[in-house]
Amino acid sequence: MKRPATTRQTVRIDYRYHGVGRIELRRFDPSRDSFIALTALLHRAFAPLGKSGLDCTCVDQTVATTRLRATRGDCYVAVCEGRIVGTMTLYAQDRESACESYRRDDIASLRQFAVEPAWQARGIGTLLLAFADHWAATRGYAELALDTPQPAAHLIAFYRRQGFRIVDFVRFDGKSYDSAILSKPPVAKRRLANWSRRSSVVAPVARAA
Repeated sequence: MKRPATTRQTVRIDYRYHGVGRIELRRFDPSRDSFIALTALLHRAFAPLGKSGLDCTCVDQTVATTRLRATRGDCYVAVCEGRIVGTMTLYAQDRESACESYRRDDIASLRQFAVEPAWQARGIGTLLLAFADHWAATRGYAELALDTPQPAAHLIAFYRRQGFRIVDFVRFDGKSYDSAILSKPPVAKRRLANWSRRSSVVAPVARAA
């Protein structure tokens, strides 16, 4: 089933944190955003996984790889005071993927997902996932899928709390570990303007989003 092309309009959601500032969720804009900065954020966010021996692509990918992965899908960023503090890229069907779920035309996928370490555990990852849920549901996808290293139990637990379930395990080319494929039926049940009601501030905790 062929999905209509995504409308290339700016999507902006303001999300306020008391004492922190306003979080703006919008599409990555190459005319004002930097792929170099985006790559550095990914490196910092995935550094703990790299130190544990997991050779995730985002641990040390090049700027060119970041650009390629971002432009193959819809890349969004969470921004505070002009600085990118979180990101994700949403994809339609990927016929060349080694993952069966990603090859299906009724499943959207979320990849290159990260939150700046100092900003983790403040709800930004949850906000990004909520928008991804809405993005997939409003485009008629039956499922929203993602992958994470199977040994990263804390990440699997995080995604399960967001309603995802493990549906498969895949060993992607060049990786030394199996990836857990998690999926959930997307639901567009919140108006974007109401998401700000869920804002809160908690002390940062050192974990990946």
